[in-house]
Amino acid sequence: MTGPAEALGESRWPIPTLDDVRAAQRVIAPYLLRTPLHAHAGLTELVGTEVLVKHENHLPTGAFKVRGGINLVSQLSDDERRRGVITASTGNHGQSIAFAGRTFGVSVRVCVPRGANEVKLRAIEALGAELVVHGADFDEARENCERLAREHGYRYVHSGNEPLLIAGVGTHTLEILERDEDVDVIVVPIGGGSGAAGACIVAKAMRPGCLVIGVQSEAAQAAFRSWQTRSLLEDTIATTAEGLATRVGFELPQRILWDLLDDFVLVSDDEIRGAMRLMIEHTRNLVEAAGAAPLAAALRLRERLAGRRVVLICSGGNVTIDQLRAVLEV
Repeated sequence: MTGPAEALGESRWPIPTLDDVRAAQRVIAPYLLRTPLHAHAGLTELVGTEVLVKHENHLPTGAFKVRGGINLVSQLSDDERRRGVITASTGNHGQSIAFAGRTFGVSVRVCVPRGANEVKLRAIEALGAELVVHGADFDEARENCERLAREHGYRYVHSGNEPLLIAGVGTHTLEILERDEDVDVIVVPIGGGSGAAGACIVAKAMRPGCLVIGVQSEAAQAAFRSWQTRSLLEDTIATTAEGLATRVGFELPQRILWDLLDDFVLVSDDEIRGAMRLMIEHTRNLVEAAGAAPLAAALRLRERLAGRRVVLICSGGNVTIDQLRAVLEV
């Protein structure tokens, strides 16, 4: 473990509000259908309380981040559109920006680390974006992305420090609470933290008593430790759950989480793999590791959640054949 990534002064970005999330919902409505919110009896039995799943894996890119991509890219200036955009990703965020770029006619470059999820990489290329492979992990790819943005004048889209991204992904929780106002707990995976930040903004404005609980792998604790210490920290990455694998806390999501997140749970990669098997069995959906992490957290918090109506945000379902085989053959 290492020390602080950077000192914090005043926020460089405005904190999105519920009104911003509602505006984002209007922006994305012509392009994305609302995702299902299903009760699954098998999961309810396992957790010991009523459990519903928000199936973000049903979105066109197989993951929640496309909500933010549509919201942000649709609002680029003419100059930004001409320059094109560049971003860094382990896969789902890159798909999001690539999908939005194709939708709105904007050129996109996505910087990814070596060994990234092949399913996600093929999808990014199929959407017309250029892949730039560099670095051993997400943060090395991000550092390369920032260098290229400076050198070539691309509009750099950070995967967390973007108010329009956070407002966009917050629409998943807006959909939940518009349909079911009796939800007591929302459990959401955290990598960079944009999805959890969006969930907090909406839940605390619409249903203040609703708990929002984040979950990350104990093999990649940068976001957890940053939340715990209220400072941006850097940490090592050893998780196989690429959607949870960030080496440093992101400022804008963290500022929101410091104020609004009720709890943050760490689970092991073994617990996540077990949760993947259970999610696949009981929901009949493909679920990637990050998307299964909320179930791993709910199983760990079983006693605390008793008697509550719980929503698990299944953030995505982009699994390679090799990943799926490794999970199912255990």
